[in-house]
Amino acid sequence: MLALLRERPMYGYEIIRELADRSEGFFEMEEGHLYPILHRLEGRGLAATEWRQVDGRRRRYYALTRDGLAALKASASEWETFIRWFTQILSPEGGAARAEG
Repeated sequence: MLALLRERPMYGYEIIRELADRSEGFFEMEEGHLYPILHRLEGRGLAATEWRQVDGRRRRYYALTRDGLAALKASASEWETFIRWFTQILSPEGGAARAEG
């Protein structure tokens, strides 16, 4: 969620669409799962909200805060480390290199 909101403020359904589109349908989320996540992000100060009138509809937009950006950077770093080590574990060369070293 934080990575999507880094680009621009979005409303709930827009977030659901972006998530599905960017993952080519791998990550599909229902509204009932999305809003509790967004409310937690807001409660922790990682996202802020504002109401906007768009096409005659009132929509609640979520935006990344400074704390949210810091959390995103920390989380991205953790994921990069996790992926690097996980890839090494799965790689036949990773295990052999360690055994020889």
